[in-house]
Amino acid sequence: MARVFTYRGKTLEELKKMSLDEFAELLTSRKRRSLKRGLSYEQKKLLEKLRNGKTYVKTKKRDMIILPEMVGKKIGVYNGKEYVPLEITPEMIGLYLGEMVMTRKEVKHSSPGMGATRSSKFVPLK
Repeated sequence: MARVFTYRGKTLEELKKMSLDEFAELLTSRKRRSLKRGLSYEQKKLLEKLRNGKTYVKTKKRDMIILPEMVGKKIGVYNGKEYVPLEITPEMIGLYLGEMVMTRKEVKHSSPGMGATRSSKFVPLK
């Protein structure tokens, strides 16, 4: 039996048919307030590009809430250095674009380099 995606008891098709105000009622208070105040010019521009059928859109609007109409689209989200490609899935609905793209890399330390002390250069054989 295939598992059907639901967001707060609504299927993806029901969410796509909703208006922005109806969808805002399902969100948490911070996101609901953000949508009730209206989208910014840049956010409206991003939505228009997605509605016009563009296959890949780049954006720096990390505070954009992922809406049901964005599902299946590819968005390049800026992480402070580069645009990270992001495929929108139904599970991402109601989250911010910035939550999906990390701004910091994981630190991977290697062996000590130039200027390291004598004791830190010592690596036991076993």
